[in-house]
Amino acid sequence: MKPAFAVRSLWPWKRKSKLFRLSPTERIAAFLLVLLSVFMLLPLVYIFNNALKPYQELFIYPPTLWVRNPSFQNFVELWAITKNTAVPMSRYIFNSVFVAVLTVIMVTVVSSMCAYPISKHRFPGHKIVFGTILLTLLFAPETVAIPRYLVISNLGIMNTYFGHVLPMVAVPVGVFLMKQFIDQIPNELIDSAKIDGAREFSIFLKIIIPICMPAVATISIIAFQDAWGNTETSTLYMQVETMKNFPFFISTLTSNMANNVARQGAAAAAALIMFLPNLIIFLVFQSKVIATMAHSGIK
Repeated sequence: MKPAFAVRSLWPWKRKSKLFRLSPTERIAAFLLVLLSVFMLLPLVYIFNNALKPYQELFIYPPTLWVRNPSFQNFVELWAITKNTAVPMSRYIFNSVFVAVLTVIMVTVVSSMCAYPISKHRFPGHKIVFGTILLTLLFAPETVAIPRYLVISNLGIMNTYFGHVLPMVAVPVGVFLMKQFIDQIPNELIDSAKIDGAREFSIFLKIIIPICMPAVATISIIAFQDAWGNTETSTLYMQVETMKNFPFFISTLTSNMANNVARQGAAAAAALIMFLPNLIIFLVFQSKVIATMAHSGIK
């Protein structure tokens, strides 16, 4: 009687479980998706394990996914490379962090302030302006390298932080996402705020931005990823070593080496350092990204 009672007591849990409500086809699809998720996690596992591998494990054949004797020697080597140089590694990291934060702020402000009048003010030619912004997506970055260099040079901001930030401020994707999100805001809400005496800047700051926080988070992620991994500005616009960023420093780790073994451990540790901020920021704001995609019409 007790076993039968125990089995019957499990039936309510079985009825409530979503797994038992799925059809056989849906269960197969869920199983395949789990396998695909595990497969897609393998690169992340490899990056973490590769950074902790000592040299005798980095070059074994066939290569292994899991580290056998984890060690922080690669990070020690990475830090020691610039220990006796004029520019320490902390300077490169500071430049990257400062430039990334400043770029995120400026890209968010410029994209939202550009999208708001195009979406809600409907001035003459607003469709042409928006179409021109989207047209810039067709141009490869190499086609604007020379004009961009001339602009930075003529403005006199070479070897400055603005030389890092200004080339990355114009983000057409950010304007598109913000406009599509602002289009969902009812005009009546803005009109009622104007009737209550709110000015344009107050409406933009206190109504538009709070409602569009998912789009702001998405644009921030895009801007951070572009700025954090950018080496173009350090290569083209920075002649002073103290103004160059961490990705540029990584690109010089294994260059001009006499063999392919030297500094590979430091390069693995640097790759993990470069990857971690992107992973953390995406995990924190992934729900905002999904909300932005749902409201902007991107399926």
